[in-house]
Amino acid sequence: QVQLVESGGGWVQAGDSLRLSCADPGHSFSGYQLAWFRQAPGNEREFVAAIHWNNYNGGVTYYADSVKGRFTISRDSTENTWYLYLQMNSLKPEDTAVYYCAGRYERDSYYYRVSSYDYWGQGTQVTVSS
Repeated sequence: QVQLVESGGGWVQAGDSLRLSCADPGHSFSGYQLAWFRQAPGNEREFVAAIHWNNYNGGVTYYADSVKGRFTISRDSTENTWYLYLQMNSLKPEDTAVYYCAGRYERDSYYYRVSSYDYWGQGTQVTVSS
C-alpha cells in the first residue's frame, strides 16, 4: 500500500518562501508521475505542478500558470527512499491552501486532473498572510 506523507507547511508572510516535502515511507511507489495539488476553503482541488517519476521523459516538469516562475517541483532519491519537493517563492495570500502530494501510474497527458492520480497524501496547510 502506497502511503505519501507531506511536510513543510506553515504560516508565512507574503513574499516569503517555503519548501514542501513528500515522502513514501514504505518505499512502495514506482509509478509514472508525481504532482502537487492544492485546495483552498470552498474551492475545488487544483493542479499546481507535476514531474515525471524515475526519469521518464527526462524529468519534464509542468506548472499551473498561477505558480509558474515562483514554484519549482523537484525530486530526489537515495538508495532507500525518495522525496518530492515543492519550492515556493514569492508567496501570495492566494497561495493559501492545503497542499497535497499525489502519484499515478497511468501514462497519459492528463497530469493536471485530480482524477488521474491513484495515491494521495494527507495534505499540509500553507497560510500566507498579507
